[in-house]
Amino acid sequence: MKKRILLSILALAGLGLYAQTAVKVEVSFTYTRLSGSGSNQFAVWIEDAQGRYVKTLYATRFTALGGWKKRDLSIPQWVKQSGLAAMSQSQIDAITSPTPQTGGVRYVWDGTDSAGRAVPAGEYKVFVEASLRNENRVIYTAPVQVGGKPAQVTAQAHYFGLSTAERGMIGPVTVKY
Repeated sequence: MKKRILLSILALAGLGLYAQTAVKVEVSFTYTRLSGSGSNQFAVWIEDAQGRYVKTLYATRFTALGGWKKRDLSIPQWVKQSGLAAMSQSQIDAITSPTPQTGGVRYVWDGTDSAGRAVPAGEYKVFVEASLRNENRVIYTAPVQVGGKPAQVTAQAHYFGLSTAERGMIGPVTVKY
């Protein structure tokens, strides 16, 4: 009898562990490539409820490979939050790729932190920051409840700078979990 109880407890613990690692958060939006310089840079990342960096899902290669030093207006919040200056080359390579072509883009968070460890259930926040043109940028934010009921939310946009001409670079951001 004790053996059955122990096996049941282990099985339930295993199911709990599986549920924690089965997190899938999809971040999607339409990206429209702009012509000219000082634009087309963006990053997608996760923070916990206390505003601590958890993981980057994507960052444009130009900025991540040092473009932020040449152009300090290139996705500055992500640069600061991610600790980019202290990242190794292999860490940078894991989160970057060239700026995509115009069209729909999708990034998936598997519920792990930047070290690959499963995060605990709780509140998190998705960020999408984009340099629209020089000082003009946008930061989209959306709450995510890991371990909660599935949901789909549209991220809130917060614009910086006066120009509105480039606001179509990043379309509405949808987060599904």
